[in-house]
Amino acid sequence: LAHMLEHELFKGTRKVGITDSIADSVFMYKQDSLQALMRPLIQKGDTTLYLKLKAEHDSIVNEHRKIFVKDELWSTYQAAGGTGLNAFTSDLMTAYIVTLPKNKVELFLWLEADRMQNAILREFYSERDVIREERRMRYDDRPTGRFYETLNSMIYEAFPYRIPTIGWPSDIENLTREKAAEHYHKYYKPRNAILVLAGDLDTAEVMPLIKKYFGSIPPGEPFPAITVRDPEQAGEKRLIVRRQDAPHLLTIVFKTPEVGDSKLYALDIAEGVLNGRSGRLHKRLVQEENLAVKVSASNSPNKYVSEFSIQAELEPDADPAKAEAIIWEELEKLKVELLSQRDFQKVKNRAYASLVRSLTDMENVATMLAWYEMYGDYHIFLNWANALEKVTAQEVQKAAQETFSRNKATIGILTKENAK
Repeated sequence: LAHMLEHELFKGTRKVGITDSIADSVFMYKQDSLQALMRPLIQKGDTTLYLKLKAEHDSIVNEHRKIFVKDELWSTYQAAGGTGLNAFTSDLMTAYIVTLPKNKVELFLWLEADRMQNAILREFYSERDVIREERRMRYDDRPTGRFYETLNSMIYEAFPYRIPTIGWPSDIENLTREKAAEHYHKYYKPRNAILVLAGDLDTAEVMPLIKKYFGSIPPGEPFPAITVRDPEQAGEKRLIVRRQDAPHLLTIVFKTPEVGDSKLYALDIAEGVLNGRSGRLHKRLVQEENLAVKVSASNSPNKYVSEFSIQAELEPDADPAKAEAIIWEELEKLKVELLSQRDFQKVKNRAYASLVRSLTDMENVATMLAWYEMYGDYHIFLNWANALEKVTAQEVQKAAQETFSRNKATIGILTKENAK
């Protein structure tokens, strides 16, 4: 639902994107009624009546479009000097992003408060078709898409992160405008929202405007708490997918604590040691052994549970078992050998430089603040550099010992059908 609503909230509101709100409601009622008749026909296999109703439905959709003001939200932002209107949906949130001149803050607040209260889910079923096609192209027809989707459902046995954000095919097929509207009106409220304004702004000037436009909106119900947790992993999990059209990939994933746990700072250092063109994995797998085209390590923070992953794109004739053995050798070194002060400082310096570069982009600053507030507290992001500076070599070693265990690993290999 969240991914569907991400698309739908660009379609307009009662005030935006339409010339006749009464006719708008009539058209959508007719579409919903026909869809309710069409759904059971698909299950029964009654294609004759289904196609007749679909033709009627499509005719109504085309008439409906005649009263649209297409892309009015975006054209309003553009007329005000806006750039980069965008959105994304993750496991935790849907974010809407735009960059505007400082003197257009009030316009932004008016438009977004309107989207929070008055969104109308127009062209719902044609947009559902768009998402169905998006899923087919990104997951069903791509070997890497199905591979990573299956691997993810193995990493998480019970926790909802196992569910793809775009939804399973059956989820998409069963989406209805009524269900989506109910979800939107129930949960898309201030209680569940994070508003981030980043730039040369005066809080004393902006806060009254925020209260003016959002203060009268009912707070809404909180999202239901996620109480399910994965059991402790019983042992190594392994996925091997063979497809003739597949690239040659090796992935190893370890679950780690959620954001706020100090172990993640030590794992940031471990990532820096392993990652990059000067990192240990590139040196071994790419430069010395010629087993991989590229390799990366990533410490990915998240709420509830995080991940540390290693991904290698292998050479076509490379033996995955040999590449995997080398990765385990490098992980073992982190568990038994303390980092030298030189290596330690080099990693910290690169991390600080990357942070400084990221802070020059206001969109990135706003997004990171939103992420960490969603995780629990945006101050974690603001204090990241100080926390990293306090990490010791002993803490990195301990984090490696507690994390890089074969019994805690989920390993995926994607290869061609006849590969060894």
